Amino acid sequence: MDYGDKIFWLSVVIQRKYAQVCAEFDLTPSQATLLCAVRNEPRKMADLAASLGMTKNALSQLVDRTARRELVDRTSSAQDRRVVMLSATPTGKVLGEAVYAEIARRLPEIARNLGADDQRDFERVATAIVDTSDLSPPASDPPITP
Repeated sequence: MDYGDKIFWLSVVIQRKYAQVCAEFDLTPSQATLLCAVRNEPRKMADLAASLGMTKNALSQLVDRTARRELVDRTSSAQDRRVVMLSATPTGKVLGEAVYAEIARRLPEIARNLGADDQRDFERVATAIVDTSDLSPPASDPPITP
């Protein structure tokens, strides 16, 4: 296997472990990701779509399904009524925190067969990849309150 193959299979290992955790909470991986993304603070739908690599339409459909379970709420921004904010409901926040904690606890298990030094290297490299990826909303936007 070449490097690309190994990265592909690493993503499969991560996705499988993630899906197992999500299923235990009766959530799809997409719903769990959404809840984890808004568990601490409201986010602009447009920024969330960009961060998650989704179209606005796909995110709206995901939000609709998740809102039917009363886990998230849409609101208009007080500063700009055109901006739609997404936040976790109290139930969604509790569930999002629980899912996030379980994922943070169990995903590192994928490296359990590595030695201590390799586990630290894996953590360092994974951190560097995430830190240099475009996963957050643009810093130039002022915060918008719901």
